[in-house]
Amino acid sequence: MIRITNLHKIYRLGNVEVPALQGVDLEIADGELVAIMGPSGSGKSTLMNILGCLDVPTSGSYELDGQQVAGLSDDQLAAIRNRKIGFVFQSFNLLPRMRAVEQVEVPLIYAGARQRRERALAALASVGLAERVHHRPTELSGGQQQRVAIARALVTQPSLILADEPTGALDSHTSEEIMGLLQQLNQERGITVLFVTHEPDIALHTRRIVHIRDGRITSDEAVPEAQRRIALPASARPAAPTAGPASTETQEVAACSWPQASA
Repeated sequence: MIRITNLHKIYRLGNVEVPALQGVDLEIADGELVAIMGPSGSGKSTLMNILGCLDVPTSGSYELDGQQVAGLSDDQLAAIRNRKIGFVFQSFNLLPRMRAVEQVEVPLIYAGARQRRERALAALASVGLAERVHHRPTELSGGQQQRVAIARALVTQPSLILADEPTGALDSHTSEEIMGLLQQLNQERGITVLFVTHEPDIALHTRRIVHIRDGRITSDEAVPEAQRRIALPASARPAAPTAGPASTETQEVAACSWPQASA
């Protein structure tokens, strides 16, 4: 899935060069679940930006699904982001006036995809939000907002999900639910999941932890089976009762299977 070789990233501030990544080598196999850890300023956010095709390296090689992406144009990188990568952020990045189903439709609008409403409803159902499709962010809890964000990342059926501190704004109980959902997506759909975290307990939900410091990988180790944590996703818990009957649209999406992508 991912192969980076001798990756360097240097930022220039006037006449001063600031190295953010210094000769990083990393391989992530298809279907892995991996955490990246490191202190502030270690280079992990820069690495995630490059992996997500949001930035380009100063030098070195980056292959995604066998395609060399380090030298592509902005339009080519945007096409790869929309087709292959789903993003999840600590602050959810939801639009305040839009309903959940509309939030999830946004990537499909940019992709010019058909059946946008059907696919958005199915994505929300898959993260346990079939009863919340018409709610706006202010009407949702933090965990529900993050699940909307995960549904938005999933709706284009990416092969890779990149998550930046996905539990950083959540309490411990809700963090477990979100990690359970990411584990479920990884195991049942084979989606490669790579996320940044500062929390050792959260990192133990993965199979592998990569530590980075001063722009270099300092360790890359498998999580021992005895230490690995398995969480139950919120979508697997009994649904909370609603104030009134579900809309016809909500009733339909509850039984909706994941549709095939068509664009």
